[in-house]
Formats: sequence, structure tokens, C-alpha cells
Amino acid sequence: MSLAKRLYDLQQIDLEIQKTQEALTDISHQLGESKALLKARAGLLDEEKHLAEMEKQQRDVEWEVEDMRSNIAQLNDKLYGGKIKNPKELVSFEKELEIFKTNLRQKEDNLLDLMTEIEATQDKIKSDAERLKKLEWEWQQEQEVLVQRQAEVESRLLELSQKRQVLTSEVTPQAFELYEGVRSRKGQAVVRVEQGRCHGCHLTLSMNELQRARAGALAQCSSCGRILYLG
Repeated sequence: MSLAKRLYDLQQIDLEIQKTQEALTDISHQLGESKALLKARAGLLDEEKHLAEMEKQQRDVEWEVEDMRSNIAQLNDKLYGGKIKNPKELVSFEKELEIFKTNLRQKEDNLLDLMTEIEATQDKIKSDAERLKKLEWEWQQEQEVLVQRQAEVESRLLELSQKRQVLTSEVTPQAFELYEGVRSRKGQAVVRVEQGRCHGCHLTLSMNELQRARAGALAQCSSCGRILYLG
């Protein structure tokens, strides 16, 4: 096997290692909770906090309603208990009673609206909690698949690294240094020769370059500097 062939095979391994590392990076990015799951959980938490605030507000309004009903009952006792004889005082109490009744109706309307909103929020929380549970289950399934896939990719990467070590040991230090240097500059170090052209820069090669490549020597394109391989 020619030295150019070994370098070409090494390059194929390096390309596969690169793709495998990219796949591993992609898997690593997918591991962990997704944005959709975090958003759903945060949204549910906000709804639960809002519900707790409304329920506290409901209790406060209910206490206010009870206080107002108690005041109305006391005013009724005074008005109709026969204790107040002064007509002006009776009129004053009647006006005060009407004000309490008007405020009570408003409070009761507010309480009814609040209870309706609480009920709607409770329904939404129940629905969103079920949706979150489904998302968590789906996420768990995806994570298990990703963890398994990660192990497979890591195993493949180890296998490729071992193959690379074997191929590296089969080339001379000078050839390996040349390969790494060209690869760092050009990305692709070894290119095929097709119809007398360098497949890297697509320029026609000289007769000398073609002869060296055919002879199995470590030939480079005089235009782009890539290593030539006649497969």
C-alpha cells in the first residue's frame, strides 16, 4: 500500500471522527431539560401563584362581606327595634343602611367575579398540569434514547481513535507532519487525481506531478499544495 493511500485512509478516518464528534456534541446539547419543558413548568408555577393570590383575595372579600352583613343586621335592629324615636336619626340610619346595602351588592358581585376567575384558573392549572406531565414523560423517553445513543457514539469514537492510531503508526513521521500541516491549512489534505486534474483546486497537473503520484511517491499539487492520490 502506497504512502498516499495510507494518508488518504487516515483522512477518511479523520473525517468520520469529525462527524462523530459533531454528533456527540449535538447529543450533549439535547441532554437536559428542553426550553419547552422549562417554559411549561414555569408557566404552571406562575398560574399556581396567581391562584393562591386570588384565593387569599377571596377570603379577604368574604370577610368584608360578612362584616358588612353584620353591620347591616345591626342597623336593621336599630331601625326596626323601636329604640330610635327621632325622625331625623331614623332617616340618617336609613341612608346609612342603603349605603351599606349598595356596597354589599358590589362586594358580592366582585366576589362572584373572583370565584368565576378562580374556577377558570383551577381548570387551566389542571389542564396545564396534565400537559406538563405528558411533556415530562416524552422528555424522559427522549433522554433515555439520547443516553443510549451517546454511549453508542462514544464507543464508535473510541473505535475510530484506535483505528487512527494504527494508521498513524503506518506512516513516517515526516509524512504525518506533512499531512497534519496541509490539513490545518486546507481542511482536506489528500485529494484524488481525476482525468489529470487535482480534485482540490481542479487545475491540470503537470506530467511530473502525475508521474510522481503514479509511482506512489508523496506528491503534492504545485498549485494548492494538497497531497495527490491516484486511487
